[in-house]
Amino acid sequence: SRRNRAEKGSSLCFLSTNLASASTHHGIPEAKFVEDVDAFMKDQGPETGAEAVLKQLDERHGKYKFMESSLAQKKRRLKGQVPDLQRSLELLNHMKAKQDSTDVMETQFLLADQVYANAKIQPSKTVSLWLGANVMVEYSLDEAHSLLSKNLSQAQTNLTQVNDDLGFLRDQCTTTEVNMARVYNWDVQRRRAAKKLKS
Repeated sequence: SRRNRAEKGSSLCFLSTNLASASTHHGIPEAKFVEDVDAFMKDQGPETGAEAVLKQLDERHGKYKFMESSLAQKKRRLKGQVPDLQRSLELLNHMKAKQDSTDVMETQFLLADQVYANAKIQPSKTVSLWLGANVMVEYSLDEAHSLLSKNLSQAQTNLTQVNDDLGFLRDQCTTTEVNMARVYNWDVQRRRAAKKLKS
């Protein structure tokens, strides 16, 4: 009936809120370890069985794994971004040291993956930086240095945070997997006990 469906929906909603604690880690909900399975299942109410609990736990585990995959992609992007910024800063420092010189600088620039071409650069007090979305802006050497240094610092901070978040997420995945195993084993034991009583 409509009433039964509403009551079932309410119990599942209640269950969902009880599978994670109120605390979060950078927006990631913390999974609570189910120490006392009997007490935990009683808290869910008589209408909520082990199958519904396991379904909710599996859904939460899937969300954790999705977040882990997204963060892993972000980590790979940042790990490539940091050395690129470091190399750009090294080149910029070299340009700043040579800006008042009359000597031509010799360097290499990237044409494609693993393909470089030799280049000769006249001393200059400005440099053009790619900002993304096919946008290039000319800066003074000092302005470019300030911008790249800020971007490098932010990328390193983000990489540290992503590593921290990944470690936290793996812990939540493990906790959720352990909870699933404990609820499943609890249900198996409950069914065996009920079967013995009937025999």
